[in-house]
Parts: sequence; C-alpha cells; structure tokens
Amino acid sequence: MALQDLTPQLRTRLSRMERAVGWFVFLATALLLFGFGYYIYHTAERKGWFLIKANYFTYVLSSSGLNVGDPVVMMGFPVGDITRIHAMPPGNPHNVKVEFEVRDSYFRYIWTGGSFVKVNSADFLGKRQLEITRGTNGPAICVTQPGFIKTIPELEQIITIETNRWQLYQDVFDENSNVVFGAYTMLTRSNLERMAQLNLESNSICAYDNKIKASHIVATWHRPTHRYVNFTARSDDVWLIAMETPPISDQLQAMVSQVQSALPGILSLTNKISAVLDNAATATSNLNTTVTAAQPMLTNFTVISAQLREPGGPMIWALGTNGNDQVQGALTSVDALLTQLAGITSNLNAQVQANTNLLGGISKAVTDADDLVQGLKRHWLLRSAFKTKETNAPPTTVKPLLPPRAR
Repeated sequence: MALQDLTPQLRTRLSRMERAVGWFVFLATALLLFGFGYYIYHTAERKGWFLIKANYFTYVLSSSGLNVGDPVVMMGFPVGDITRIHAMPPGNPHNVKVEFEVRDSYFRYIWTGGSFVKVNSADFLGKRQLEITRGTNGPAICVTQPGFIKTIPELEQIITIETNRWQLYQDVFDENSNVVFGAYTMLTRSNLERMAQLNLESNSICAYDNKIKASHIVATWHRPTHRYVNFTARSDDVWLIAMETPPISDQLQAMVSQVQSALPGILSLTNKISAVLDNAATATSNLNTTVTAAQPMLTNFTVISAQLREPGGPMIWALGTNGNDQVQGALTSVDALLTQLAGITSNLNAQVQANTNLLGGISKAVTDADDLVQGLKRHWLLRSAFKTKETNAPPTTVKPLLPPRAR
C-alpha cells in the first residue's frame, strides 16, 4: 500500500516511529564508537603506546624459554616486553640476541654502573624471564634531553641569565686522565673557569638544558668517549650484559646425576644401618634374657623390702625369727641382775645406817695401818726396802706461803 493511501493520522504516527528508530540507531552507533575508542585507549595505555620507550638488547646462550612478547621486569614490576629474538650469524662469539624495550620512567633507572640483565627461571616447565637490575652509579644509558656543544665563553653568558639549568653532557678529564667533573654536574662560573684552564679541545664542552625534554630517546651514553651521542637504532651503546642461570631442566638433570653418583654411598650406608639394626635387635634380645634372669632377684628384693618396712623388721632380718626372744630373755636377765644389785646396795646401806661406828672403825684402821708403814720405813733394818730411786730432775723448791699482809 502506497504512503499516499494512508490517512493523515497513520502518516503522522509512522513519521514519529521513523524518527525514534533513527535516534535509537544514532545513539547505539555513538555508544558503540565510544566503547571501541575507550577500549583502544585503555589497551594503548596498558601497553604503554603513549609512553616513551627505550630499546635495549642482550646476548644469551640459548633462546629456550624466551618468546617475543614476554614481559621484562624490574624490581618486580613489568617494565617492557621482548620485541625480537634471533640467532647470530656464524663466526660471531655470541649465540642469540634478544632485543627488548623498556617504558618510561623505568628506563631512567638503567645506568652504566650496576645495571645488567638476569635470565631467571619463571616456572618448572622451562619458562624463563628477563629481569633488569637497577643502576647504582654512573650516568643513565638513554636520555631524552638533547645536548649542545658550546664554548666556555658562551656558557658563561648563558648561565648568567639561565641559572640552575645547564649541566654537563659528558665527563671532563684533566691532563692525567682523571675525571674532574662528571656528567650531570651543574655548570657554574667557578666550574667553567676551572675547565678553561684544562685546555679542552676547541675550548668547548657538551652541555644540556634540564628544562628541555624530548618525547623520545635522543642520546645514549658512549662509554669509550665518556659522553652522550645521538641515538641510532643500531647503536651498541644500549647493550646490557646478561647473567644467565641454567634452565630448570638442566638443574634437574644435574641433580639427577648427583643422585645417581651418590646412590652407591647411600646403598652402602643402608647396609650399615641394617647391620646396626641387627646388632641392636641382638642386644635387645640379650637384655630381655638378662631381665628375665634378674626377675627372681627383684622378687626377693621386694620381699626383703616388705619385711624391712614391718615393725621390728630389721631386727628379725638381722637376727632371725628367734632373735627377738633371745634379746627379750637377755633384757630380762639384766633386769634381774640389776634388781639383785639394788638389794645388795640396800642391805649395805641398811647395815651402815644400823651400825654408826662402822665407818669410824674403818677410818681408824686405815690410820693405824698408815702409822705402821711409816714406822717400818724408819726402822734401821727395813729402811733400805723403802728407798726411792734418785732421778736427774732438778730439785723443786717450794716457796713458803706468806700471809696476805707480807705479800
């Protein structure tokens, strides 16, 4: 049906529908283009398409475990990617050349002193990874500041106007080839006066303005001349020495070889351990026999200990079962003897108490006996029988006692 055959209401409604569909298609296309652009921008930002990149290369013994596109790390961060891997031509002392790029600002950590590439194992399947170490001294290998060759008088005029901006783009040596001023030294009037006295070639030096930076790598450090030179894609100044560790497979093979060489010693040690275990089993058997033989002794010791713990046990164990009766009888006899002695003493005491003149008579008898002996000593016939033997001891003189007043 032609559009002219429709009523005005239908034509109006159809026009509105066409406009809505057009707007929907326009918005969907705009959203699709916006999403696609955002994806491209995010991918470019993630891959560092908008960042400055510095190209480096290194030599390795084998390309095993390395692939184009693999990440390059520094201090644990992914800083770039491997761009090319190829074998060197015959006759070249190196085997494989690996080229890679490092993004800004990580390439500013790569200096001439202390920066090298470590080829590490990434997993147990033979995968390897490049790791760049951070520089410790020396100038940076790649820079984005362009350099200018100027005479010392020109620089003296420039630094008067532009202070704290111009720095050395090279190392300056004296007549003895000693470094007087290193690269990056800030140029001052005193420094320039000292350089003028060194009789430099053309009385000029290479310097750069630290306020000027390019959007790409402009120069690399040339080690033989100790200065920065213009960057070229085929420059050898961006070569980093590689410290290559053996792959995991080689390390495992070496470990297996060591195990194989050590197996005879391990088997010998196993035999020795087996012999020691046999001896230990024999010693255990002998010990069991000894313990069995000592068991009756332990039983007897237990019985003796039980007897000793009983009341009077030590006496019974020492004197026998009749020892207690014998000791009891001896004690009874001693008791009877003591009773008899007590009776005798009592009778004697009673007799003394009954006869009061007994002690006086005894005393008088003793006195008379002493007088008799003294008389016999003086008798001329018996005097010689009571002589005393003389000694060599000097006679002792006894001083007479004096009354207290005479003292």
